Amino acid sequence: MSTQTQSLSKADPKRWMGLALLCLANFMVIMDTSIIGVALPAIKEALGYSQENLQWVFNAYVIFFGGLLLLGGKLSDLFGHKRMFMWGFLILTLASLLAGLAWNENVIT
Repeated sequence: MSTQTQSLSKADPKRWMGLALLCLANFMVIMDTSIIGVALPAIKEALGYSQENLQWVFNAYVIFFGGLLLLGGKLSDLFGHKRMFMWGFLILTLASLLAGLAWNENVIT
């Protein structure tokens, strides 16, 4: 019983930082997906999409994101989980920042 108590009391103090980073990454993924849902009416108006085609905009994002998630999982098996998580988080952060600060529609295209 004492070994279990000792192992619990010697937990890594950085675990809360890791949890906060994982929560932030999950928040960013959910936020990016939600932004597409908010932008769909503007996309429909600007591009004249039908409701059926508008659904494919969201589906294309989710399918592309899922494919990259699978690729990231395979790369993390090859190069290390922490390294690939940090690279993925950095790329998502920079892409979101660029999209949020875009000064016109040609920035991202």
